[in-house]
Amino acid sequence: MNIYENIIILDSALADEEAEAAVTKIKELIAGHGGEVLKVDIWGRKKLAYEIKKQKKGLYVLLFYKTPPATIKKIEEFYKVFDAVLKYLIIKLGIKQVHDLEKFEAASERTEQKIEV
Repeated sequence: MNIYENIIILDSALADEEAEAAVTKIKELIAGHGGEVLKVDIWGRKKLAYEIKKQKKGLYVLLFYKTPPATIKKIEEFYKVFDAVLKYLIIKLGIKQVHDLEKFEAASERTEQKIEV
């Protein structure tokens, strides 16, 4: 299985509950095809650099997940027909990026532990 980084821009007109439901639907799609979601980071609503589908703002969501390569095609097909998704980008992480991600996660966990103490 490969590790992928996925940025999704959702319609900013979605209510918070609808946005959470959309993210949950995406996570279930990944898990349903033999993948594992490693991290979900919701960046919030931000102004777009240019209009996409007549929208000036979007809700940014960052996902990291492990999945077989065949699943990516199914995820992309889902994004194309799912109205809440304005834009998406899926990047396969190389070995160096995976190690950098693991280091970053370990450093952020240590920082959180220091804050709690």
